[in-house]
Amino acid sequence: MVRCVPTLTFLGAAGTVTGSKFLLEFDGHRVLVDCGLFQGLKHLRRRNWQPLPGHVADLDAVVLSHGHLDHCGHLPRLYRQGFRGPVHASPGTIDLAGIVLPDSGHLQEEQATHANRHGWSRHDPALALYTEQDARNALELFVPLPHNVRREVAPGIVVELARAGHILGSSIVRVQLGGTSVTFSGDLGRPTHPLLRAPEPVGDTDWLVVESTYGDRTHDDAGAVEALRDVITRTIDRGGTVVIPAFAVDRTEVLLHHLGRLHDRGELPDAPIYVDSPMALAALRVYRDAIAARSEEFRPSVLADPTPFLDERVTEVLDPEGSKAITRSREPKVVVSASGMATGGRVVHHLAAFLPDPASSVVLVGFQPQGTRGRSLLDGSTELKMMGRYVRVRAEVVDVAAFSVHADADELMDWVATSSRAPRGVFVVHGEADAATALHDRIEEELDWTAVVARDDERVLLG
Repeated sequence: MVRCVPTLTFLGAAGTVTGSKFLLEFDGHRVLVDCGLFQGLKHLRRRNWQPLPGHVADLDAVVLSHGHLDHCGHLPRLYRQGFRGPVHASPGTIDLAGIVLPDSGHLQEEQATHANRHGWSRHDPALALYTEQDARNALELFVPLPHNVRREVAPGIVVELARAGHILGSSIVRVQLGGTSVTFSGDLGRPTHPLLRAPEPVGDTDWLVVESTYGDRTHDDAGAVEALRDVITRTIDRGGTVVIPAFAVDRTEVLLHHLGRLHDRGELPDAPIYVDSPMALAALRVYRDAIAARSEEFRPSVLADPTPFLDERVTEVLDPEGSKAITRSREPKVVVSASGMATGGRVVHHLAAFLPDPASSVVLVGFQPQGTRGRSLLDGSTELKMMGRYVRVRAEVVDVAAFSVHADADELMDWVATSSRAPRGVFVVHGEADAATALHDRIEEELDWTAVVARDDERVLLG
């Protein structure tokens, strides 16, 4: 009798923080855990155009850890290539994916149109990776899977999602393949997340796949809110604009929550605060609805707060004309806009307008992968290319990494150690080389477990 040995193939997020895709195969069946978009460096983005190995139509199912584009943003492309199977995800992830995927498709089309009109692409014609309609078609495949409910997603393959505390709906993915178990951290949240409850423990597993975004550093929580207050105060005092590129999902909510606490203490300057991102505002409504429904993902203190997101001070900007008016205005103000890595969206226009202004500031509040405009700013670039033109950087650039909702190195180690036994192996993913190597070394040295930094396109036996 031939023994069926489950396998795991790393199709993304190996050696990089983007494009999360992990293919599980068992007894002739194939399940993809996460289906993320590659972002950042050009050679990574080119991989979005490459088909997945094997026949896409033969995939039994996709399981999502959460609704950020680097974990779900390739789904419309997968649909376009013929996938019609179920996509299992938590209800919160489905709500947020319903916002981010059509927006991503719209941006893909918009960028292709702009490139063709102005001739700044090397491709003639420039094409969209997928369309807004592709995204809406892919959303029809979603099937809700609540946390802590077991489901057979393919013959012999059982999945259970657990709370990850990263964004609303984010999940640890526990998979049973016959007699073998593997647990994926997804993007792991922080035990100190101001809105969401801490991640659930690893529990019992044969194999562990853990992210390492901040595997080589710890967040300096002390003074983070004060640093945000101080840069806003000094920028407003000198008559400038504070531009905060913020991820539309969760980071905007976390920022507004902290600004609300500063407002409550009388420490926020009297200046307009704009949230200029239709996607961020749609996500904000999802969060408000989930709080109103008493979602178990939120901290009790948040459920008890009638205004956790600075509602009375925020001006919501939905229409393009309102966004352009913000760009033209030179009144002192705070602008929170997507995308968080400044790779697209309305924030690019605000940066083009205010980066040359030495009175203004840009506050980076999340991880900035290599190849993004946010990373260039973080690394001290004196000019930035946007929409085919270079813009001089004279504004103050401030990094407040403690607002990240990714676990830091110590928090990752604490979570890994919640495994009820030593796994047969730990695969380190979703990190740049230094971060992944640092976490790998700590797991081997401090826990004496077998750990491996996953390699791109590597296939391993789990039996």
